[in-house]
Amino acid sequence: MAEHYFTQRPRAQHRPLEIREHLWGRPFVFATDAAVFSRQRLDPGTRLLIEHLPLPVAGNALDLGCGYGPVGIVIAALSPDARVWMVDINERAVELARRNAAANRVANVEVRSGDGFAPVEGLSFRLIASNPPIRAGKRVVYAWVEQAHAHLEPGGRLMMVARTSQGARTLARHMEAVFGHVREVAKGSGYRVIEAVRVAHGGPGGPAAARKGVPEGGGEEAG
Repeated sequence: MAEHYFTQRPRAQHRPLEIREHLWGRPFVFATDAAVFSRQRLDPGTRLLIEHLPLPVAGNALDLGCGYGPVGIVIAALSPDARVWMVDINERAVELARRNAAANRVANVEVRSGDGFAPVEGLSFRLIASNPPIRAGKRVVYAWVEQAHAHLEPGGRLMMVARTSQGARTLARHMEAVFGHVREVAKGSGYRVIEAVRVAHGGPGGPAAARKGVPEGGGEEAG
């Protein structure tokens, strides 16, 4: 059975690569490997998300499902007053993210291994950014949206990217059900970046209401 990029302990043979990118006017280098998301290039959804992040940010920021780390590393590089947390279930991706943070000389990061928000339980964030693992299924991704609401400071932002043809509009509707304050920040190359803002008293229905009627699902891919 083929391994997904959200496999916890990949066993695929290593096939290391190096990607060089120019983002926000700065050069970055990223080591990648087999069994991590988009190993051969920075996928266009992640690039679109990075290009439209509200940087710089101050305070805690989270790269949720960080892969080998491009989103969190760019946030950290452009936000000297931020503490950037990067989490992923894929242990190979986590090790790459640590290496890439060092290679790009960003020290204001902490990379943790684990599922969803479990590695950062008890923390709150000004910004949560994610290219979510749509192939893991809607229940997984929608739970991330609901948990993000609980982990954001009032006024904090959740920014997610997804393919238009693979669930971006339904993801936006779920974000709106949870947060009540949602807008499409950007679209291009078949992707949409969606932003939700947590207000002091939450969204109109809240996470419990949003969970009602969530369809089963998998087979969609964010990138």
